[in-house]
Amino acid sequence: MAEIKIEQKKPIWPWLLLGLVIVGLLVYFLVFRDNGENTEVVPEADSITNTNESDLLGVKENNGTVAAYVNFVENSKEKMSLDHEYTNEALLKLIEATDATANAVGYEVHADLEKAREYAKMIEQDSIETTHADNIRKADDILTNVLQNIQKAKYPELTNEVAELKIASESIKPGVLTLEQKDAVKNYFEKASDLLQKMN
Repeated sequence: MAEIKIEQKKPIWPWLLLGLVIVGLLVYFLVFRDNGENTEVVPEADSITNTNESDLLGVKENNGTVAAYVNFVENSKEKMSLDHEYTNEALLKLIEATDATANAVGYEVHADLEKAREYAKMIEQDSIETTHADNIRKADDILTNVLQNIQKAKYPELTNEVAELKIASESIKPGVLTLEQKDAVKNYFEKASDLLQKMN
């Protein structure tokens, strides 16, 4: 009886591996390789406006809302009283000026500013309430944070002004009557006015 020789199949995986390597090399040379062309490197887009403009200090916006806030602060320094009308109006104008500045650079701050508006409304609701300074401080902290984020992204040269604004905000002490620290409150509004004026 004759022996039947059974020949074993050669494995196919080396061929598959070779095919994958060839496909990988083709993809590399066709898609990812520079092909010797001189391509311009474009820096990553800015996180706020998707533009390559990161320093807007030299750009003058001349925003009327910001100008109205600056004008209010400069012309109303002596009007702080028990009814907190000045503080409320200053906060509302500061919120609007911050919103206008944020919109000019494409920065979304709607949710933060709504919280600040709520705190501003609480100030005027009851003139004999003793927690007005708490609400002023909370609103100021929100606004300071928003302005700092705008500064970091679009006005890198205004670091000192933001630092001064933070110090002014922190000098408003919760638990102390607002009229007992009216100079600190006015100072905060003045520092915010200086910063916004430079951004405008």
